[in-house]
Amino acid sequence: MKLKCIVIDDEIHAINGIKSYITSLSSLQLVEIYTDPLQALTEIGSGANVDIIFMDVDMPMISGIELSKALRHKTDKLIFTTSHSKYAYEAFEIYANAFLLKPYTLARFVETINRLYPQVKNISNNTIKIEEDYFFIRNKNDNNNLIKVRNENIIAIESLQNYVRIYTVDEIIVSYIGLSEIKEILKENSNFAQAHRSFIISKNHIEKVEGNALKMTNNLIVNLGNNYRDEVQSFIKEKTIKTGRS
Repeated sequence: MKLKCIVIDDEIHAINGIKSYITSLSSLQLVEIYTDPLQALTEIGSGANVDIIFMDVDMPMISGIELSKALRHKTDKLIFTTSHSKYAYEAFEIYANAFLLKPYTLARFVETINRLYPQVKNISNNTIKIEEDYFFIRNKNDNNNLIKVRNENIIAIESLQNYVRIYTVDEIIVSYIGLSEIKEILKENSNFAQAHRSFIISKNHIEKVEGNALKMTNNLIVNLGNNYRDEVQSFIKEKTIKTGRS
């Protein structure tokens, strides 16, 4: 039996992200999405109980904190989703079961559901499917269809809040998944390295080194972050041919 879920959030990109996360779990069923908290108050208050309500905190007209006080009895679990960690204490004061700080990854989302419902088996295999030298991932730029991405064709992967932008030799792919999850998938492939907190790059596609910046084969410029500079520069040093003017 699937867990029935309701999402209340006024941010479209946040709604798209959590919608993709919910549909990636076979144990969850998205019942309704509300962008208007007052409409949510009226309809949920008079409707059937659900298993989980995902609720943003900072919304117009009525805050998630206020709304949750009126709707807490309509759901088994209440999960706050917000960009502001300052709301955490107040959230738990009114018996919220969990708190997801935006932007949160699919891994964090699944971990939260598994903690709240340990008896329910969650299979998060609809967003990304992995094979040896390639994987399938849902592409927002292609009607959210699953497309094949070959590791050798990846130039760089950029983190953008709740989703990533994958630069390949042929196209740019946008998918609602965290950079940390992509990094985990590629961790056995030594060709990939994190160059910045927002970028994973393919060493094979470094075209030029300009100080602390990398120019990739698609002309993308990636600045080396302080915490990741040593690994990339060590690789470049190993591949550099010594000359009389080095």
